[in-house]
Amino acid sequence: MTIWVPVNEGGEAPRPAGRPTAAVVRGGSVRLFRLSAGDRLTVRDPEGRQPAYLYLFGADGAFRGLPTLPAPPLPAVLDGILGNEPARAAAEAASGEPVGVSLFGDGAASGSAVTLEAETAALCAIVVPGVAMQPHEQDAPTDIVVETVPAVPRTGEVPPPLANAVVLDLRIDAATAGAYRVKAGDYIQIIDVDGRQCSDFLAFDAAALAEGEEFDLDATTTRTLMGKSFSGPGLHSKYFDRRMRPLLEVVQDTVGRHDTFLLACTAKYYEDMGYPGHSNCTENFNHCLDAYGIKPRTGWPAINFFYNTFVDAHDGIGMDEPWSRPGDYVLLRALTDLVCASSSCADDIDPANGWQPTDIHVRVYDGSACNFERGSAHRMTPDAEPRLSRESGFFPRLSALTRKFEDYRGFWLPSCFSSDGPIAEYWACRERAVVMDLSALRKFEVTGPDAEDLMQRAVPRNVKKLAVGQVVYTPLCYGHGGMIDDGTIFRLGAHNFRWVCGDDYSGVWLRELAAAHDLNVWVRNSTDQLNNLAVQGPRSRDILAGLVTTPPHQPTLAELKWFRFTIGRIGEVPVVVSRTGYTGELGYEIWCHPLRAVEVWDAIMAAGAPHGLTPMGLAALDMVRIESGLVFAGYDFSDDTDPFEAGIGFTVPKEKPDAYVGKAAIERRRATPHRRLVGLDVAGNEPIGHGDCVHFGRAQIGVVTSATRSPILGKTIALARLDVSMAEIGTAVEIGKLDGQQKRIPARVVPFPHFDPEKTRVRA
Repeated sequence: MTIWVPVNEGGEAPRPAGRPTAAVVRGGSVRLFRLSAGDRLTVRDPEGRQPAYLYLFGADGAFRGLPTLPAPPLPAVLDGILGNEPARAAAEAASGEPVGVSLFGDGAASGSAVTLEAETAALCAIVVPGVAMQPHEQDAPTDIVVETVPAVPRTGEVPPPLANAVVLDLRIDAATAGAYRVKAGDYIQIIDVDGRQCSDFLAFDAAALAEGEEFDLDATTTRTLMGKSFSGPGLHSKYFDRRMRPLLEVVQDTVGRHDTFLLACTAKYYEDMGYPGHSNCTENFNHCLDAYGIKPRTGWPAINFFYNTFVDAHDGIGMDEPWSRPGDYVLLRALTDLVCASSSCADDIDPANGWQPTDIHVRVYDGSACNFERGSAHRMTPDAEPRLSRESGFFPRLSALTRKFEDYRGFWLPSCFSSDGPIAEYWACRERAVVMDLSALRKFEVTGPDAEDLMQRAVPRNVKKLAVGQVVYTPLCYGHGGMIDDGTIFRLGAHNFRWVCGDDYSGVWLRELAAAHDLNVWVRNSTDQLNNLAVQGPRSRDILAGLVTTPPHQPTLAELKWFRFTIGRIGEVPVVVSRTGYTGELGYEIWCHPLRAVEVWDAIMAAGAPHGLTPMGLAALDMVRIESGLVFAGYDFSDDTDPFEAGIGFTVPKEKPDAYVGKAAIERRRATPHRRLVGLDVAGNEPIGHGDCVHFGRAQIGVVTSATRSPILGKTIALARLDVSMAEIGTAVEIGKLDGQQKRIPARVVPFPHFDPEKTRVRA
């Protein structure tokens, strides 16, 4: 019999000794957990109001201290579950009728948690129910976090296989190396078992080896052809040999920081450090590759996965502990038959492996039996579970039109389209209309009796003036006045708001603010429940007017004013349509559930065909937004810049009756500004980019934040943050290239937006 014991009953239970691991069960999915006797399980609802059920297999139903509310029968719950098919199948196949309890109700406060302890080995399922959220509703299923702490420290455990097609499981013990063969098309997963352990990787063309020639991965060739310091999933994914033939491509990467410009560690390194005879990767490689007839070397150029090296501001090479955590991995696909070798780096005299070498695990999967999605890991916080780049609901249509996708804040979005390219897409936006996928925007549902109080305290805008159906653009600031993010607030009701922004952390920060002021409000992430298309351009209203139908109590598209939204349908698909955008043109955004996204895309493209509607990617979007003076996070603002320095001072009223975060600092910065965002007209045709220094004489007075070659203006333009003493209109400055001194490009301070400064087009 398995009994779960709450830790606060009968005195505090002894804390398990193992390292905690956290896993996320996505809203609308199920996940299995195997525990040993004494293991502790904490189930947490970080966003609140999310039901969660625990089902225990192989027990007779005896529990002590668990919530008494029973869960629905497991088969009934699984019928509504879409996510994590392997776990669902395993739960359905588990023997015996599971005993289920409800851990959280639909009114649970954010941060609610239940901590339990297993007295015997147990298999359990955590089920997080949820249905598709309609775009005008706010019942998004959200994530549940499950933390397990083992009673006995456990190391050397690897995560389950990514697919049931493993053809090789190879453990590389600490400070050793191993060689193995891989067939063309197969996948290679290199796993950091216990975290912070480097693994050097070699690969040779097997056919060439059979003929006595060694053609292995070449880091210099790869960096030259890819234009990247290391290859990652996406357009720059391949690794080449010196013949410029691709040997492998990166499919998935949960770390995102590796090294491709140094050797695997050598005997000489340790000798020079005073450790002659120290084990090293080069000699370990020489030993394991001897069986394949590969000649030994004194230093092996390798792809150093998980090795955290960098080039500093003074052109020196430095290193620190790896970013990788237990179970992190890189997934590669062989593009030809290969002989590969992987090491567990032997370095224990510096931070390279966190000072303690541990194991590396290699899995090879049959490529004919599996097809893995591409993606890099994104973590909202350093200790969060990695989430790979994902596709929006529009991806099936987008991928038929282009292969040029980039990872934009965790979503695969098109850079441009094969039929036209960025310049043609740009002109379509200015002269006709374009449609683009902006589903990477983060959405948060802010609900509850104190929702208005939270938003009023969080932003400089006076949210109390916001009417139902209205949208307002605003910054979100820290207490020192620096910006967390910018975004738009939709008012859906008296106590209902939707915050649309660029950064996942905005939701965490809003929840922390609510807790600090004891506000009765929930902030729940609805990003995966709302995908959105932007239809922008002079003909956007004509395209959508006959397509969007609204009920009598909602505005029609013709009645919709700037920064307002309406609720309606496109065909039979529920949508929210807002008159907003990021182009400086008349335009709209259409919000729908991802499961209906293809229907919305098809309807808009059909309606837009007579008007010359064109898909537009991120490259053209960058041109139009810079021309229109629209700022971009990480470029035009950061936590080091206040709204005035970001050029959006209009969002900060001089008088707001209520306090808001950063108010005192922002008022002080308003009174004594140091920097100002300005426009620059740039002479000549030299390329200008983000981060280029701006000079007056020898002194640097600022930095370029964004720049582009404007097709409609026929010149290079930029946004730049300058010292206020040099920010007057007409001031002649220079943009520094190379080191800022050896090459200068003349420029002149001008007002911005550079194009349509009165925004007559967006108000059309």
